[in-house]
Amino acid sequence: MKMFAGLGNPGAEYAATRHNVGFMLADALAARWDATSWRTKQDALVAEARLGTEKILLVKPLTYMNESGRAVGPLLSWYKLDPSDLIVAHDDMDLPVGTIRLRKKGSAGGHNGMKSILYHVQDENFPRVRIGVGHPVHGREQVIRHVLSPFSGEDAQKIRKVIEYLLPAVECIVTEGIEMAMNKYNPKKEKKPKPPENAEEQSAKNEANDSGRQDESTEQTERSGKSDG
Repeated sequence: MKMFAGLGNPGAEYAATRHNVGFMLADALAARWDATSWRTKQDALVAEARLGTEKILLVKPLTYMNESGRAVGPLLSWYKLDPSDLIVAHDDMDLPVGTIRLRKKGSAGGHNGMKSILYHVQDENFPRVRIGVGHPVHGREQVIRHVLSPFSGEDAQKIRKVIEYLLPAVECIVTEGIEMAMNKYNPKKEKKPKPPENAEEQSAKNEANDSGRQDESTEQTERSGKSDG
């Protein structure tokens, strides 16, 4: 059995906000997997689904973001699951809107919901699905306003696309493991082009090539002369 926890804040006023992309992904997975109806358990909304032979518990904490671990930790214990059976999806201001990053493990990276989960689970070895929501102008008030604001029209479209992109990515985590999913779905790093050679280096290389061709021509001429003699 696996547990997928999408982080966010409960309530209609937060449903479309940047902080709630984890909830959005959980809802999309529930629809894709034809999950059971959401019910309340251990300070969370939970639904059950199956992916092949694997049973999956979908979780949306009702504790508000900063106390997410208060729901996730007890649910892991209740179902007797290991931390490695947990997958957590959350918003990430360090990533541009519409980009994602799958991680095998790690720290909270400044995310309060993840800090709470790490505190209650006492283990960092579980996969994360980081969903980019962009970063505002620096300042605590701007950050709070940013994550609690809805997406603009263009950004909303990017988020819809990235949620669709993540559906098979989460399935891959469940069926093939996080490393395979990272290899398949994480954005590929672009190779940096080699810096252009300066004029002196290019000239020296051209002279070396010309010299090599002249030596080769001389050897062929000498061999031809010997053959004629």
